[in-house]
Amino acid sequence: MAAHKGRRLRKGAATTAAAALAVAALSASQAPGATGAPEPLQTSAGHSAPVPEVSADGNATGNSPYYTDLPPLNSPLPSPSSTIGTPVSRGEGEAGIPATVLDAYQKAEAELRAAKPGCNLPWQLLAAIGKVESGQARGGRVTADGTTISPIIGPQLDGNGFALIKDTDHGAYDGNSSYDQAIGPMQFIPSTWAWAGRDGNGDGKADPNNVYDAALAAGHYLCRNGWDLSTERDLHRAILSYNNSTDYLNLVLSWVDYYRKGTHSVPDGSGRVPSHRSDDGLPRTSMPATPGAAGPKPSKPAKPSKPSKPAKPANPPKGSPSPDPGTPGSPSPEPAPPTGTPTPSDTVDHLVSADLDGTELTATAGDAFDRRIGARAVTKDGKSVAKVRVRFTISGDTDATFTGGERVATIATDAKGVALAPQLLAGEEAGTFKVTSVVVGHTAQGVGYTATVTPRPADKLVRTSDTALTCAPGGEFAGQVQVKATYKGAPAAKVGATATLIKSAANPTANIVGPYFKDANGQPVRTLTGLTTDANGVVTLPKLYADLFSGTYLLRVTTPGGGSVTVELKVSATASASASPSASPSPSPSAGS
Repeated sequence: MAAHKGRRLRKGAATTAAAALAVAALSASQAPGATGAPEPLQTSAGHSAPVPEVSADGNATGNSPYYTDLPPLNSPLPSPSSTIGTPVSRGEGEAGIPATVLDAYQKAEAELRAAKPGCNLPWQLLAAIGKVESGQARGGRVTADGTTISPIIGPQLDGNGFALIKDTDHGAYDGNSSYDQAIGPMQFIPSTWAWAGRDGNGDGKADPNNVYDAALAAGHYLCRNGWDLSTERDLHRAILSYNNSTDYLNLVLSWVDYYRKGTHSVPDGSGRVPSHRSDDGLPRTSMPATPGAAGPKPSKPAKPSKPSKPAKPANPPKGSPSPDPGTPGSPSPEPAPPTGTPTPSDTVDHLVSADLDGTELTATAGDAFDRRIGARAVTKDGKSVAKVRVRFTISGDTDATFTGGERVATIATDAKGVALAPQLLAGEEAGTFKVTSVVVGHTAQGVGYTATVTPRPADKLVRTSDTALTCAPGGEFAGQVQVKATYKGAPAAKVGATATLIKSAANPTANIVGPYFKDANGQPVRTLTGLTTDANGVVTLPKLYADLFSGTYLLRVTTPGGGSVTVELKVSATASASASPSASPSPSPSAGS
């Protein structure tokens, strides 16, 4: 990783100015079809604000190589000597996005608009990243359901000019059991896809090689951490978290601006494929694309006979996908793992809790947990390990999330070996769930937390009206019972309540005769659960009906926290029935109250 980032810094220092100049020229020109187009989100980084630091919660692509072609210019600039940000002029063809790919971006935007409205994700950002990462799925070479005709797999991240990321998926996605490789039209590395993957086309599985799944996953990835992409700072943070390079940031922003000025759909398979790459001139090593999810288990490539002239890989099993001919890097035998100094992750023996108060946490529904979940990476002799990625995962039947709405967060350990997860937020569902932490890309004993969400409380319940509730046998009670919940004198919103027609004040079990509610099928029920107070602490019960038995009955409403109110109901032949006497009475009981 260090060698890779160093190369980027040296290369970026000489080319950022040229890329920024090209972006500025693009902004001054008019892209195809630009009539009344909205204002661009932002131009290149550095024009109006400094590039923000990226939070250490993982990386989508592992800083894999990407296509560097800029959008076409009306007046093309002379090509800079560097390959980064190479201007090209291809006319209106560049404004066309393959129909299925475009549909995937727009559907992802619509879903994120509903799921995370504060993110303000534009589909043009997904299109820009898709263009830079895979040339819009290699020009739209996808099937009708959005799956790439052949896998799009980047070079193996073996530290040879790229980041060093050892295998995390046992080759399930990239066919490589030694190193990870970026996969699919949005180029996720397997360790990121493991938690960011989504099912975007409704087929019940999350496939990184499907453009609907990948686009939705990219949208959620860019919308994490509570980022608002309508702001420059958060937009830049999100893009840099996808690939941590200023050149990459400027390039993606230029394509966002271009697509914002006008675009159209073109038939699948007819899109333009970029020709310039950020790794031009670097040695490329890639494994045959035989993801386990797409076919039988791949055959292992043959070992090279000589270091200078490697043998060809063995043919993959019949039915397995072959590598995309336009995929970065050409297939070659898998090299032996490096034998140099181990990575920080390799030295980790286990994780321990970074919280001296233990691993049990409690919060009330809707609140944030007071304590932060943390894990410390240590060696066998107890020494802390810095710069190790730790993944925190929420599991169990719960709607609790980390800040930003995600159930998974990846954080790098600090100088003291500690990784603190984002703040944990309790949802509305009461109960217990688990939060686990593991070292990304390395097998080591993790540490788990148990979190309990208690129901929202109400310590007092009162009826909002003192009108007597009476009904004739077989009739319907006039009006509905309404109660208000408070906690320490303040309205208690979103509090769960239970209503039961009880046998007596001393016996709070459900009665078998007398007034009743109706279920969805119109059958009598005398206990209701799942009631919830509104923003003012008020809950209105469904209508009440009377059977054929006269008498005085009791309705009791209770809430967590001790709130309780008992309402008297009278059924009498002298009472005026307010509803049709044809209301269905309950079956004759076998015992009275």
